[in-house]
Amino acid sequence: MNDNTASAPQENAQKDTSEWVTGDEPMTGPQRSYLHTLAQEAGVEVPDGATKAQASDLIEELQAKTGRG
Repeated sequence: MNDNTASAPQENAQKDTSEWVTGDEPMTGPQRSYLHTLAQEAGVEVPDGATKAQASDLIEELQAKTGRG
């Protein structure tokens, strides 16, 4: 059996949010829920009307700030 896992592409490779095809759509329900949880822990406000890409970036930022993720 040939093991090619070293040359296989990463399954969880992340694309820059500015390159997302659907990045300008409104954030999803799960994003909104998690973002509000993180924002509450971090003591910040969630911007109204955030896009999927903006929500993803903010989630990453707040995960770092709160020690989650």
